[in-house]
This record gives sequence, structure tokens and C-alpha cells, in this order.
Amino acid sequence: MMGTKASDISGFFVVGINYKKTDAAIRGRFAIGNEQYEKILTLAHSYHITELFVLSTCNRTEIYGFADSADLLAGLLCTQTNGGRDAFLELAYVKKGLQAIEHLFEVAAGIDSQILGDYEIVGQIKQAVKFARERQFIGALTERLVNCVLQSSKSIKNQTALSGGTVSVSFAAIQYIRERMPDLTGKNILLIGTGKIGRNTCHNMVDYLGTRNITLINRTEERAAALAAEAGVGYAPMEELADRVGAAGIILVATNAEHPTLLRSYLEGKGDKLIIDLSIPCNVEKSAAELPGITLAGVDDLSKIKDETLQKREAEVPKAKGIIAEHMAELLEWYKMRQHVPVLKAVKTKLKELHTHPMYIRLKGEPFQPATDTDTDEQIQRVINGMATKMRQHNKGGCHYIEAINEYIGGN
Repeated sequence: MMGTKASDISGFFVVGINYKKTDAAIRGRFAIGNEQYEKILTLAHSYHITELFVLSTCNRTEIYGFADSADLLAGLLCTQTNGGRDAFLELAYVKKGLQAIEHLFEVAAGIDSQILGDYEIVGQIKQAVKFARERQFIGALTERLVNCVLQSSKSIKNQTALSGGTVSVSFAAIQYIRERMPDLTGKNILLIGTGKIGRNTCHNMVDYLGTRNITLINRTEERAAALAAEAGVGYAPMEELADRVGAAGIILVATNAEHPTLLRSYLEGKGDKLIIDLSIPCNVEKSAAELPGITLAGVDDLSKIKDETLQKREAEVPKAKGIIAEHMAELLEWYKMRQHVPVLKAVKTKLKELHTHPMYIRLKGEPFQPATDTDTDEQIQRVINGMATKMRQHNKGGCHYIEAINEYIGGN
């Protein structure tokens, strides 16, 4: 299609921002939810972009795709963000071709995560790609790339200790609570939001804090009820949010709503509280931190936690990068062969035409004895396979075209 480079790795870009240059407030201006994602895909064809996906998490917003320029992708993304395109590009990193591909491999491995080795990113990548695939924005090359990336990530998880231990954003919240409230006796915990992060946080609290004095609230009450039954904790309807906030000593927010879920007015005059906002954009009203007795922490605060597990993970990075190099080499070998497919198909068609051509019969110098279709197909495929091998080894398409014809004639 006009303006696309969906078959050419050189036209593959990633444009994004992450925790390295932006804080949670800025990342929140460029966060993408499903509604915005849907609109981006709807607009993509008007930007002449047919393959893309958007990865938006608590520590990054990135758009991956094939385009004539990174500016096109950034412009498309920012049609649906609170922040503008120019501000985005001023903060963004742009990677192209092999650098963009390597970046995706490192993101999926957890090497580029705010908390090194955080494996939750894999599920987020799968969900982002699935969303785009269901709307026909994942082509053959992107599909193969993502599959290689996920295979590499799985190999790294199985063969290294990069994701060893129990350090993730949701677990970092548990460590943060432990440091500031070692004694949870009589403390009510309120968890708002039961999506992926909320679910993991709930289970981590039960497993590592040793408490079930937890109440779950979610906009869809059925989801809160299901997780509460699974974890053996309580739940309440959204209508009771203000009352439950007042009764809680610890509040965790994992809602990822467009606007704050936990308002300052809910907290005024309600005593001391430890609040952890796991959402991007931030879902706790910013001015709530000004209230006496309120301690508010966000994902950037949690990422500062350092422990022995993270030190062990850092030692595994070289090994992980070695695995990435192996999987990238496999991807590039496939890509190289894919570039030869049109030539191979053309030669195969010509050989089939040649088989019944009068000139071919005269060249053989013997009465024509038609072979069976099966014999002919097998013989042609053997020639094509040999041609493919030579093209892969020597990259001389034209020469091997002539060789294939000579081989076919000489082999009959």
C-alpha cells in the first residue's frame, strides 16, 4: 500500500517515552487506554500505516510499526493523548530497523523495565499485539517478530535468573508497605482496581504480608467478587468507596482510569493513611499528598527499592543479551529467505511452463514422455530447494535462476 514499508525491516520504527526521561505525571499525559487505542487504529490508514501496535504501561508508552517516518507514528499516537506531538517527540526515543527490533527484545526480556527483570511486561505485550491483531494490524512480518521476541523472553526466563526472585511493581508495593508499616495488626487494606496489576498485588499481599484483612473495589463489581473469592478476601461495591477509604489505613490504587479515582475529599479528616498509586496516569488526586498524615507513593518511588534480588538480576543481563542475539539472528535468517520468496515462486512457475514447452522437448532430443504431475512437482521442488540454499549462502539471485533452469533440463 502507498506509504507503507510492511515488508521491509528498514521501515520498522519504535517511538516512545519511558521512566528514564519522564516522571509518572508526564507519562500519564501520553498513556493510552483501550478506547484511545481503538481510535488510533481507526485513524491509522489515513496515515498510510497498516502494521502497528501500541504498548502503554505504568512506565512506558511506545508505538511500534512500519511507516515512512517516525514522525508519522508519533503524530498518529498523539491524536489520542493529552500531551501534544511536539512535546512527545522532545522527550521520545526513536529507533529504526534492527535497533527498534533489538529494543523490543529487551523490553520483553525485562532488561528495559523500571524494575529490572519485571516479567509482567510480557503479558502486556501479548495483550497489546492481540488488540491490534484482532483489528488486522499485525501482518506476517510483525507476527514473526513478536513470536521470536516472546520465544526469546521465555528462553531468558527459563535459562537465566533475570526474573528470579519476587521483584516486580506489584511486589515492590509490598516491600514499600513492609518498610513503613512493619506491624499490620488492626490495619484495614483497601485495593481499588482488580486488573492485571491489581490481581498480582492482591495475591502478593496475601502471600507476603500474611493478611487477608483486605477489601477489593472495582468498577465492575463481579470482577472484584471473583478475585475476592479466589484470594479469600473481602470486596465492596464502588458506591461504598468513600466509606471504605475512611476505614482503611493502607490504600492501593490500580485503576488506570483517565481521571483520578481516589479524590482528596475522600481523605480529608480521615486520619493517617499510606497510599500507593500503581496507576498511569496517576489515579490519586495530586493535592491529596498535601493533607496531614497522608503518605503518597507512586510507581517511580517503588522503582527506587534496591535489594539482593535486583543485584543478582543485574549479573544475568549479559547472558540474557546473548540469548537475544541468538533469536535475532534466527529472525534475520528467516527475513533474508523471505526476501527471496518472490524470485523462487517466479522460477517455480517458469519451470512448470518449461516442462511442457516444445523447445524443452527438442532440447531433450528424445520422444516426449510426460511424467506424472507428482513426479514433476517433486523434481521442480528439489530444484527450488537447491536454489533457495544457494541464494541463502551466496545471495546471487540472478545466477541461481539460470542454474535452476540448467539443472532442471539436465536432470531429465
